[in-house]
Parts: sequence; C-alpha cells; structure tokens
Amino acid sequence: MNYTAVIRTLGKAGEKYQTLLESLDRQTIQPSKILVYIAEGYAIPKETIGKEQYIYVRKGMVAQRALPYQEVDTEYILFLDDDVYLPETAVAQLYQYLIDNKADVISPDVFPNAERSIWGKWMMRLSGRMIDRKDDGKWGYKVMRNSGYSYNGNPKHGVYLSQTNAGPCFFCKKEDFLKIHFEEELWMDQMKYALGDDQVMFYKMYCMGLKQLTWFHSGIKHLDAGTAMVSEEKEKMLIYSDFRFKTIFWHRFIYLSDEEWLSRSWSMLCIGYTLGFALFVSLVKGRLDIFKLKLKAMKDAVSFIKSEEYHILSLIKKNVR
Repeated sequence: MNYTAVIRTLGKAGEKYQTLLESLDRQTIQPSKILVYIAEGYAIPKETIGKEQYIYVRKGMVAQRALPYQEVDTEYILFLDDDVYLPETAVAQLYQYLIDNKADVISPDVFPNAERSIWGKWMMRLSGRMIDRKDDGKWGYKVMRNSGYSYNGNPKHGVYLSQTNAGPCFFCKKEDFLKIHFEEELWMDQMKYALGDDQVMFYKMYCMGLKQLTWFHSGIKHLDAGTAMVSEEKEKMLIYSDFRFKTIFWHRFIYLSDEEWLSRSWSMLCIGYTLGFALFVSLVKGRLDIFKLKLKAMKDAVSFIKSEEYHILSLIKKNVR
C-alpha cells in the first residue's frame, strides 16, 4: 500500500507541527511523499524532517483541502492538519480497518465527546447541538435533522460506522475524495471561521454512498495548535459563523436532500426548536447583543440561500449503502 501525507497549514503550529512530522517519519508504513499545502502569504515554517514539499494555495479551511491533488501519485491519501500526533502503527491500522470492513474512509476520534461531564451533556441535549447515545455496537457519529449530531457515549476500542467525523486526520483513496467535489463547498470560507467544514465534507461522503468509519481509542491525538484565550470579538465571530453555518447546512444537506414532505416538515420543526432555543437562551441571559448577532447570522444565511451563487450548487442526493 502506497500513500501520500497531505497537510494543510498556516505554518504557525510550531512544536506541534514538528511532532506531526516526526510521527510521520516513524510510521511503520512510510508515506511516499509529504506534501504541505500552505496558505499564500505565509512563511514556510522552520520545523522540518527534510522530507516535506511545500505548495502555496489560496487560504481557507476548505480552499486548502478542496484541491485536485495533482501532485499526488499514490492510490491513498492521509489527510492531516498541522497539529496531529500519530503512533508508529497508525497508518498501518487505518489501512487495515478499511480493508477488513470494506470501507472507503476512516477517521480517528480525536475530539472525545464521550468524556464530557453530565452537566455538559445535558446542556448539549437541551440545545440540540449534540446528543450522546448508548453504544449499539454499530454507529459512532450520526447527523441529526437540526444540523447537530449525535455520538456514541461509550464506544469500545475499534471502529464504528459514522455519518460524520473529525477532520484533523482521515485516510481514504484519492479518487474517493475527489468524487465529492468538495470545491463546491467553498461558500464556507466566506466566513472568517469556517466552522462545520468537517461535517460538510464527511456528511457529503456519506450521502454519496462512501462507507466511513470512526476509530475510537486510536492513540492518534489532536494537539490543537489553535488553543488560546478567546477574545470577546473572536467569540462573537465564532457565534455568528456557527449560526450562519447551521442554517445553510440544514437547508442544503437536510431539507433539500429529503423528498418526503412529512419528513421535511419534521426537519423544519427540529431546526426551528434548535434556533429558537438558542435565541431564547440569549434573552434569558440578558445578552441582547448576542441575540441580535444570532438573528443576523440566520438572516444572512437565508439571503445566501436565495442567492444565485447558492442556486448553481449541485443538489445533494442521498445514495447511502
């Protein structure tokens, strides 16, 4: 099995990027190439193992991943953010799980939602953002009708089927990734923080019939180079991006992909509850500024949905196997 490791970066991850490169260098199955897609205008980082090749591309969470990968000449690709740690046998195991389960895409669970506190889980349930489920031995992550997701609350070691996943690390064939035409989703980069790009990418894979797995307790870690104190201004930008994304994702991937009117009606009630609850919480907290910000995000999302730019996007049709 031959694969290429592709990394998206701004070149600012520092020691965490060095950790990633060194963990790639220790893999029992070595990558044929390490290609680093760095945003235009950013300096090439000093961290190195002497094997990286840098390619400048347009900046953006989607733009730096939705690429034709003409430089890749292997069947498989290991997609990475610049702050991931991989145990020595990680790639070998990712590949073996794909083969053993006749799957197309696999991603390790690097955001362990199951470790949330009881209070945290209840707040997520009430908001509809995410809901924990009992282990059914089959499903890891599932997308809900309100743009949120549910997750296995007590997963065992190994792999589960999923409808969405975490994006810092995943493994698949190059041809399977190109099938989803991720470049159609560049609308997410219009927001300063492209929240939800992972959910869009993986759920689109699921809708197009690609069988995807989540590997729990893999030992692969997201070191999170973006961790920092969040300013009030950034927090507001994140809230705006979140609610704009939720509204557009719901319309594009939940509502339009469903042809049954009764099912569509239920989906409308679900998103209505989620958005309404979020507005209600802001009012209860006396945060009229956040209430207005969320409302503006939803209105801007509706304006985009009505735009010509949105209407020319291909329709999402579910072809689940």
